[in-house]
Amino acid sequence: MRTLRYWARFSATFLKRFKRILFASIFLGILGFLFYSQASKVFSLFNRGEVIGIVGKLSLTDLPSEIQSKVSLGLTTLDENDNVKPGIATYWESQEEGRVWIFKLGDYTWQDGSRIRASDINYQFSDVTKEILDDRTIKFTLKDPFAPFPSVVSRPIFKQGLLGAGEWEVQKLSSLSSQLTQSIQLVSKKTGKKQTYRFYQTEDALRTAYKLGQINKLMGIMDTRELSGWPNSVVEEYTHEDRYVGIFINTEDPILSSKSARQALAYAINKDNFPQKRAISPISPNSWAFNPQVKQYNYNLDRSRELLKTLPEQVKKDLNINLVTSPSLLHIADKIKSDWEVVGVKTHIQVSNAPPQSFQTFLAIQAIPYDPDQYSFWHSTQTATNITRYSKKEKESQRIDKLLEDGRKTLDAEERKKIYFDFQRFLLEDLPVIPLFHPVTYTISRK
Repeated sequence: MRTLRYWARFSATFLKRFKRILFASIFLGILGFLFYSQASKVFSLFNRGEVIGIVGKLSLTDLPSEIQSKVSLGLTTLDENDNVKPGIATYWESQEEGRVWIFKLGDYTWQDGSRIRASDINYQFSDVTKEILDDRTIKFTLKDPFAPFPSVVSRPIFKQGLLGAGEWEVQKLSSLSSQLTQSIQLVSKKTGKKQTYRFYQTEDALRTAYKLGQINKLMGIMDTRELSGWPNSVVEEYTHEDRYVGIFINTEDPILSSKSARQALAYAINKDNFPQKRAISPISPNSWAFNPQVKQYNYNLDRSRELLKTLPEQVKKDLNINLVTSPSLLHIADKIKSDWEVVGVKTHIQVSNAPPQSFQTFLAIQAIPYDPDQYSFWHSTQTATNITRYSKKEKESQRIDKLLEDGRKTLDAEERKKIYFDFQRFLLEDLPVIPLFHPVTYTISRK
């Protein structure tokens, strides 16, 4: 009993004298635990280098071109103006007016140290025969002449899986399933720097990951929301001139088969209301084939009303247009609706998460191919991809068909340029699509 009383008195005296230190230690311990649980997430980011979040359900075969081009090269590469430059192949030539293409490989190695041989070039093309002439020379024979072929083989190639020939190599890969990729970690062979790309199904999930410290950079989002005001965050804006937002018009529609109706709709839209960079053509302004002298349809209500007056009386009496768009472009569709209704065009907006099977007008984002060849989009034979139903019924469409056919066959660069200048001029006169602007995305990163 004396021992118990001694220790009780000792403990009471100790607590009385050192209670502040004890409580402060407990408090700091709790704070330290909470801080560590959060800070460890941030510290882990630095250990892994830059961790970048991207929206997309991606498989190994459709990784973003930014990642593919870091890991490997194609036979050719493209510069900022989409001009074809040497890649793995240092030299190439065409024969039989562009039906045969021969590529001579440079002195390149795969990331495992083995030399790249012609037999390693594993592009899979339909209607193309591949022949290995020697270890350094490969020959492709096409069914028809095709001038854009050197730009087609700019797509990066891989020996197996993701073993490439670029500066960066894949160090770690994480998958949600056998089809979908969750994350991919790259390391630079030159500097040892690491980059990890993580893929998320929605922008909301991507923003949440940034807030939780799972990533220190997010790319390609269209809505910054509250993140634009976050402390220690930098917001960068990117204008994508390799795509454009446009209104695609069903040229077989009873109302919109009239060129006057299509042009009236174009003149009625106040394109200065869109803060993004104006698009005037389906070909990128960075392309060597871009024609800056096309008809631009600047805002002109008088001209719009004048053209509408030329339509048949029955059409003018009940002029209704249905505009289909995606949820991300709904705010743009609302502006277009307001503009069209000023000139008496009643507009109904329909929201769809997938491209519609049928429509009158369709507001969408269109990717622009590297090469100015747009045969699949506008040639009258391309029923699956020519969504505007642009056909040979009209004289203008026949002219477009001929230009697209000639553009594929012509090897001389200056002659091709003239062809695609004419293609843009005549297409935008006939107007199966109204180009509006080049879309903007945002990158947010921690300082």
